Amino acid sequence: MLKKLNLALCISGALLAGCSPESQEPKEELKAEAVGSESVDLETRHRRLLTMDTHVDIDVSNFTADHNYTEDLQTQVDLDKLEQGGLDAVWFSIYTGQGELSEEGYAAALENARAKFDAVHRLTEEIAPDRIGLATTTAQVRELIANGKLAALMGVENAYPLGTDLSLVQEFYDRGARYMSLSHNGHSQFADSNTGESDGVWLYNGLSDLGRELVGEMNRVGIIIDLSHPSKAANLETLRLTKAPVIASHSSARALNDVSRNLDDEELMAIKENGGVVQTVAFASYLNTEKYDAWKAKAFEVMGREAEKNGFKMLDWEAVGQLDSDARHDYMAGFMKLRAQVAPMVEKEVDPLVPPVNVQDFVDHIDYLVKKIGIEHVGISSDFDGGGGVAGWNDASQTASVTEELLKRQYTDEEIAQLWSGNLMRVMDEVQAVAASLQAAEAKTEG
Repeated sequence: MLKKLNLALCISGALLAGCSPESQEPKEELKAEAVGSESVDLETRHRRLLTMDTHVDIDVSNFTADHNYTEDLQTQVDLDKLEQGGLDAVWFSIYTGQGELSEEGYAAALENARAKFDAVHRLTEEIAPDRIGLATTTAQVRELIANGKLAALMGVENAYPLGTDLSLVQEFYDRGARYMSLSHNGHSQFADSNTGESDGVWLYNGLSDLGRELVGEMNRVGIIIDLSHPSKAANLETLRLTKAPVIASHSSARALNDVSRNLDDEELMAIKENGGVVQTVAFASYLNTEKYDAWKAKAFEVMGREAEKNGFKMLDWEAVGQLDSDARHDYMAGFMKLRAQVAPMVEKEVDPLVPPVNVQDFVDHIDYLVKKIGIEHVGISSDFDGGGGVAGWNDASQTASVTEELLKRQYTDEEIAQLWSGNLMRVMDEVQAVAASLQAAEAKTEG
């Protein structure tokens, strides 16, 4: 949650009304008469889709018996918001910030990752098993949704917790991880990060020797390689080495907004050639930095004013990162409360004068990617509770607004189904097939 404190700024956009979770119709398999039919209302068409968001951040303090997703946590995602918005499946991020490349750093990172794995298991097995279940295969996703439940999946953001022990890849798989990125913001022991562009400092000019080994091990075990966050050189090297399709779990088009977290056309074409999928991310500053910065300046004025009135001291990222876990939790609780309080003020005072980045800007990136690499290589992600969200899709309850904008742009129901989950689930199946083949070949050799 704390990896990008500008989540504070994702506070505008009206809630979409009338999103009842009742009357679930079969997902993904759209009824023929509904395809392209203007007579079928938005909510019906949206709820017939199998919708999947490949990147949602979590805080383990929101996964306890007394404080969890069955409540309104003022986070962008909780169970009520998922059901209200018709967002069927979410990939919870097992995120670890980049620390020192030392045994002490690796040990702390592994402890953090295991705590997050445990948190998701608590939610699905103890806290709310009647509403959400853990899925590790596409069949399990479909089964959960057919039974009226939400589906939780897990992706590892930053392979740093592995340390130098690649046997942990199997442990992460067994715990439920089905994708993993080789680095985050800062160079890991496996790969350079995109953040190297800011100072021109690189450790490997791509992957390390251990990173090359990790690519092979992830292929063998059956974990999708995630290209969001590593450097361009690392991504292109990964694409040359991998035997399975990859994803970028939360990235957009660099041609439309030149930031290092987005993918340029060379990377996009390599992902297309690989058969992978780019999960376009609704992260305002990645979509339109100029528009976002102008809005942010005005929104911060309002937020600062209200914080002072409430006696709440705003902290910058570094200061928050230095707090101990209890103090950090208390700060974020107050921060989220302030954010909810300020949202209508920003919508009234700021948005009419300085428009925020919105769903239209988000779908502009989807359009670009579809035209550049083909619809079968494009998907959707939010980065909710990690900095993501745009006006119109600022929490999970507003998910139908994305479907609405896609319909306005003449995407068919089948195409929207591809974007929301079909393409990503194809990659899931193909990665498992590659793993099965590699394991069978290994067993034959050993035999």
